[in-house]
Amino acid sequence: MPDQQIPAIEMEITLPADLVGELKRAAAAVGHTTTEITRAALAHYLEARRRSGEEAVSAVYLSAPVTAMLKGFYEENTLLGDLKRHGDFGLGTFNNLDGEMVMLDGIIYRLRADGKTYPVADEVQTPFACVTFYRPTVSEEFAVELDYAAFQALLGRLLPSDNMLYAIRVDGFFQEVQVWSVSRQENYQPLNEEDHNRPALSFENIHGVLAGFYTPKFIRSLNFPGFHLHFLTADRRYGGHLHACRTGRIEIGIQFIQQLKMDLPMTIDYLTAHLPR
Repeated sequence: MPDQQIPAIEMEITLPADLVGELKRAAAAVGHTTTEITRAALAHYLEARRRSGEEAVSAVYLSAPVTAMLKGFYEENTLLGDLKRHGDFGLGTFNNLDGEMVMLDGIIYRLRADGKTYPVADEVQTPFACVTFYRPTVSEEFAVELDYAAFQALLGRLLPSDNMLYAIRVDGFFQEVQVWSVSRQENYQPLNEEDHNRPALSFENIHGVLAGFYTPKFIRSLNFPGFHLHFLTADRRYGGHLHACRTGRIEIGIQFIQQLKMDLPMTIDYLTAHLPR
């Protein structure tokens, strides 16, 4: 399916020289253009302004039920530009499973199988993404060193109920992080989890961020159940799907989610798919 185009209007703005310098440095650091950085920052500001003064209800948005992707349907028609209207934080993948997706502060990063981040345009499409406007309900620092089992147990204790959705962001220092990412796949070829759910890259003594969600088991046909986290280094150059980690000093932010919103794809693949519960 050819990519759809998002209408755009050109504008000219004048910025102070020091701000332009910071903008260029930020763009170079993450591999995006200054236009993309400006657009993301402006969208983030306008959304925060729109929501200010409102008692906004936290909501998770799913671009499609995850069951369809797990059945091997890797091509859907949700544009990343449209995805940003539903959140500034989240994860997912791209059509044909061309890398892991992380969205932080309104910017989407593509993490390919080599562990590196690559810029991605708003016209790129996704078969599955889970996003929200991240506003942590609680945030707490932990200085104790934790292995992966202890880290997962800590996250579990921080959740007041197993029957809610939560957005989770963990910033700080990691003694070790193991990640992996899918390689590009042809449509209609379901993944073999044994081939892909294994560590491909390991980082040691590094600062970075984990971003993702906790989803109740009773809606496993809609989203990955339990904890689903992706890792991104502090310089935004490397990352992937979290396999395991050992933490140092970290800050954990958790947002309690009260609503779930989901689109159902209007594609032949989805409409004719057999998706049992």
